[in-house]
Amino acid sequence: MDFVDRHAPATRRWVAEAVHKVEADANRSCDTHLHVFPLPSEWEVNLYLKDESVHPTGSLKHRLARSLFLYGLANGWIGPTTTIVEASSGSTAVSEAYFARLLGLPFIAVMPAATSPEKIHLIEFYGGKCHLVADPGAIYEESRRLAAETGGHFMDQFTYAERATDWRGNNNIAESIFDQMLLEPHPEPTWIVVGAGTGGTSATIGRYIRYRRYATRLAVADVEGSAFYPGWVSGDPEVTAPGSRIEGIGRPRVEPSFLPTVIDRMISVPDARSIAAMHWVREVTGRDVGGSTGTNVAACVELIKEMRESGARGSVVTLICDSGDRYRGTYGNPAWLAGQGLDIEPHLADLRAFLPS
Repeated sequence: MDFVDRHAPATRRWVAEAVHKVEADANRSCDTHLHVFPLPSEWEVNLYLKDESVHPTGSLKHRLARSLFLYGLANGWIGPTTTIVEASSGSTAVSEAYFARLLGLPFIAVMPAATSPEKIHLIEFYGGKCHLVADPGAIYEESRRLAAETGGHFMDQFTYAERATDWRGNNNIAESIFDQMLLEPHPEPTWIVVGAGTGGTSATIGRYIRYRRYATRLAVADVEGSAFYPGWVSGDPEVTAPGSRIEGIGRPRVEPSFLPTVIDRMISVPDARSIAAMHWVREVTGRDVGGSTGTNVAACVELIKEMRESGARGSVVTLICDSGDRYRGTYGNPAWLAGQGLDIEPHLADLRAFLPS
């Protein structure tokens, strides 16, 4: 009788300890805050911002990175000497570098050369290495090449994001939103609004809404240069696009984790409006947010206008994805905006007019 062993007991013990460390990180992090955005009470429409910037690595992607590591460990893809490789526009790589350091593993982030210096610094702060490529569309193949070259594991967030998170609950972001809304005037949101980078967050929320039989509708806000909006409208998953200037959302292709069938509406937001909304949120709330949060809030404003015109009451929930301090040299820099041909002033004026003085 023949047999072959593939995993030594010492490796299994390392995996068990690694899972324990990742779960302990989650246990140390209390749930993120749900902030009320100041709208006039007579509107009877409430807007909430779930602040994902307070995670240990400063963004919504901390949840995804934790799920991807647990998924890789549970699948036997990650061991005690595995080099972790990821294709990222920045924030996921920051969070994965954190978890790789937690487990004592090498980490390489493959990113577009235009990624903000602030994010590159954070990845290196957590011990990761940055491998920059000129063509954003080349990050996938380059990641596969580096993983093969190092004998490592390509995490591939764009494929596995929608399956690594338990969409039925288990303290995912959707369950958290609905739990936090229980005592609010309109506890079941009329709309939840998110952006799409991998598509994992919209897939999780859209599935959870249906699974729990809520009437809540899911809107995905997309940006210029992204393939998601034209792909969703046309129903063609092979659509390609140049890529996005708003880091963290929008992709040059329709990613495998993007699940169009759970999305009720998509809203295309101009980049100038996304950045204007980012600045406007800071003016109104005092919270320093990034460009993808601006995209979310810009879409929320349009939905609230629509609700008011129809006389509807209810609530709208969206996410603060990360902090504006990661974009001082870009979205917060007038010279960068001018160089990109972005005039945010007309959009700022329009957003300011949305709220009574």
